[in-house]
Amino acid sequence: MTTTRIGAGPPHAGKRRPGRAAHVLRLALAALLLAMAGCGQAPERPSSPPKTSSAAAQDGCAGGARLTAGRHTLTFAGEDRVFLLTLPEGDGPHPVLLNLHGLGSTAREQAAYSRLPRVGGRRGYIVATPQVAKDRLAWTLPHGFGPDDTGFLSALLDRLEQRLCVDRRREFAAGLSYGGAMATALVCGLDGRLAGVAAVGGVNIVRPCRDPQPATLVAFHGTADRVVPYRGGHPLRDAPGDLRKLADLVTLQPVEQVTGGWADALGCPTAATTAPAPGVRLRTWTGCARGARVHLYTISGGGHTWPGPIEVSTLGATNRHLDATRLILDAFDAARPV
Repeated sequence: MTTTRIGAGPPHAGKRRPGRAAHVLRLALAALLLAMAGCGQAPERPSSPPKTSSAAAQDGCAGGARLTAGRHTLTFAGEDRVFLLTLPEGDGPHPVLLNLHGLGSTAREQAAYSRLPRVGGRRGYIVATPQVAKDRLAWTLPHGFGPDDTGFLSALLDRLEQRLCVDRRREFAAGLSYGGAMATALVCGLDGRLAGVAAVGGVNIVRPCRDPQPATLVAFHGTADRVVPYRGGHPLRDAPGDLRKLADLVTLQPVEQVTGGWADALGCPTAATTAPAPGVRLRTWTGCARGARVHLYTISGGGHTWPGPIEVSTLGATNRHLDATRLILDAFDAARPV
């Protein structure tokens, strides 16, 4: 049997207590409702960039104690927060990528399913895959209710800059489902700190923010996604009974509308459509402010899955002709530094 996961990577085998799946689904949906209540509308940019610690002025390229690959903790707001770290070869400076998991998932599952640590590390990226706060199932979006995850992720970037040789003009975030929503929300949440973001199956969970700083945005979404529907409307369409009624309290905008809204907000006047792989339509907006771009990969018949070699049949069809991991890194490689 498998444990029900919302917006997660591959379910892992194991025993479950009676009612456990429904309990996880209920908590996940409650987290989604809470976040949507606080962040469903377009957030404004913060009045000033997130503050960093005084130690953030240190430069890891200058030497000193270095972080090593593996599991780490960072104390933020009095709580020990966990992140997994993958390091590339060479002295740097290296670009940084935050790899954010979905509702009910874990950092370890996200690292394996996205393949971003392994592939990104080979391509010269420092990849940090953080875990949501203890006893939480979801990230708290900017201006939402719960732990200050925007502050935590900013502090994590500070730590990486202090203890590794980081290219501070090339910092990125990517994620699956709710993790993709969080990555996208950081465009304004971190007020221009990120050069690019990517969302797989989650770009329409949050709406475009007002007056974003230039950033490249990459989105992948399946037209048959029943967790975060491509055409918008109510999420979690296969939720049973009373959970279905709760899901009906949330209304998402269509993916194409949200992505087009980001293109407008980022000042992208030109759009072109191509077919990069069987069953895939790519819409690319160019001419954006300071060289940013917006890419939307629409996967015909695709489910709530990460396009590529790892298939998760329980969440719908996976397009194996498209490698989202490679394409995300390609877009970040080409992104103009901030």
